[in-house]
Amino acid sequence: MPLDHACDPELSLSPDEIDPVLELNGDGVSPFLLTSDHFGRAIPHMLGALGLPTSELTRHIAWDIGISGVAERMSHALNAHLIAQRYSRLVIDCNRPPEAVSSIPLMSEATTVPGNDGLTQDARARRRALFFDPYHRRIDAVIDARLKAGRPTVLVSLHSFTPVYAGIQRPWHIGTLYQHDRRLPPELLRHLRAEGDLVVGDNEPYAVSDATDYTIPVHGEQRGLINTGIEIRQDLITDETGQIEWAERLTRIFSEIEATLVTPRSSHG
Repeated sequence: MPLDHACDPELSLSPDEIDPVLELNGDGVSPFLLTSDHFGRAIPHMLGALGLPTSELTRHIAWDIGISGVAERMSHALNAHLIAQRYSRLVIDCNRPPEAVSSIPLMSEATTVPGNDGLTQDARARRRALFFDPYHRRIDAVIDARLKAGRPTVLVSLHSFTPVYAGIQRPWHIGTLYQHDRRLPPELLRHLRAEGDLVVGDNEPYAVSDATDYTIPVHGEQRGLINTGIEIRQDLITDETGQIEWAERLTRIFSEIEATLVTPRSSHG
């Protein structure tokens, strides 16, 4: 698989390639603003397949399996704006600080990514300019417009996680992720645990930090927005049936807690 352009700072997208940013329901009136950093697994033509077989590009190392179906359905059911990244996290991870080693990983889990080896600073900057920056500029612009219009805005970052990591089974069906926000995550935890059939993680299987995350720290915390991350276990949403079930469940829960979150802040925008 050719990698002639993997280190080339002139990386570009051809006219027939998809835009990095997917938006759904931009006129949605919900206070919830949905983001999906690992929604898609596209790779630009110039990078070939990053030197990887197709079997690797369908795994979690390339994207968040199942979350696209959940996110799209939640967007429509909640009447909420969704902003998602269509390109693979192996090209550049849009939920990592650009200076982090894991931003453009040479190694993801136990898989070496040949197309990410030996990248120059110019090549790394080019990937950021093509994929990372447009995605986060769009989130910024949408938040700016919502706040200027006095619209309550609650950031919900949607992800999925592997059932097994490093040989260890993960018992959680779903987890809420946060760093400093103590408004939405406790309320979400309470509602999820009240379901009665779920093992719910409190900052499990991951916790948010400035060093390992970008969307929540930058767009949520730095902007003073109510926020949470959500992680759903991938085996529960691999097929359409699971995606529908989880989208319906989360739509119901978010609808139940919506008024308690936005009413105290709505007068302030």
